[in-house]
Amino acid sequence: MVVKKKNIIRKTGFFLLILLIVTFAVFPFLQMLSLSLKYQFDWGNPSLIPKKINLEAYKELLNIGTKLRAVPDSIKRLLENKALTRAQRRSITKKYQETGDVFPFLRYFGNSFFLSFTASFISLIVATLGAYSFSRINYRGRGIIQRGVLFVYMFGGILLLIPLYQVAIKSGLARTGSGSFISLLIIYMVQTLPVSLYMLGNYFRSIPFSIEEAALIDGCTRFEIIYRVIIPLSLPALSTVFIYAFMIAWNEYLFASVFLRSYKNLYTLPIGLKALFVSKNAIWDRIMAASILTATPVVILFMIVQKNLVSGLTSGGVKE
Repeated sequence: MVVKKKNIIRKTGFFLLILLIVTFAVFPFLQMLSLSLKYQFDWGNPSLIPKKINLEAYKELLNIGTKLRAVPDSIKRLLENKALTRAQRRSITKKYQETGDVFPFLRYFGNSFFLSFTASFISLIVATLGAYSFSRINYRGRGIIQRGVLFVYMFGGILLLIPLYQVAIKSGLARTGSGSFISLLIIYMVQTLPVSLYMLGNYFRSIPFSIEEAALIDGCTRFEIIYRVIIPLSLPALSTVFIYAFMIAWNEYLFASVFLRSYKNLYTLPIGLKALFVSKNAIWDRIMAASILTATPVVILFMIVQKNLVSGLTSGGVKE
């Protein structure tokens, strides 16, 4: 009986501890969601449940259900003309629509997604080829190069910011918006490559070499082995690396705030949120709604590939 009581106490204590940790981690997101759904009169309400659901901030950010501003009577009479085509009416009313110009969320979302996806995809391709060479091909200096790729993590981003910006300026890239965007893309690739190479290298070593030998006997080249053998067997690890690189690029602020500071149309979401927070348009429901929408893609992506993510992190850790 004493043993059973101790087990019950331990299980209860462990459950309460896990519940406390989960609550501590989830509460800020619940608070953000609650505040984004509240009207201004309800902001002082400590309850997480809004008295009345407010979706105006989300509609404004996503340009859903845009409303017409004060339209002159002459324009109204012009719109009643049946000779106008639908495209002509849309062109006229577009000038009087309330859009997301206060905070162009969709534009910033597109910039962040394009930058994050492109950087992650290119980083994944380069890391796949590099990790395969580290794990399967013997050549002079392999060990030095393999250990040297982790050297970049010895320095913080703030130490590399000024030198990288000077390089971008002197090379002419940072003098234009597209060049600054390309510079940022290269920086994100370099930031994620070391750990991507390390993770994929460990995973590739866990794949039996006999499978590759069979492919070599059948006449496959190294690139064909990577495409036909390594990649299909490494989808969990590849998913892990892609998500890791995507999240770094999606949430990065320091480099983006410097390289894109003069190009407002190219702002990413972290910079846009900062600019919104310090502007005269800083309304709590708008800020919280934008924060929720910014976090949503990463959460959805993580949930979709969660199974592959876990297996990718654990596989390759022990060789049998």
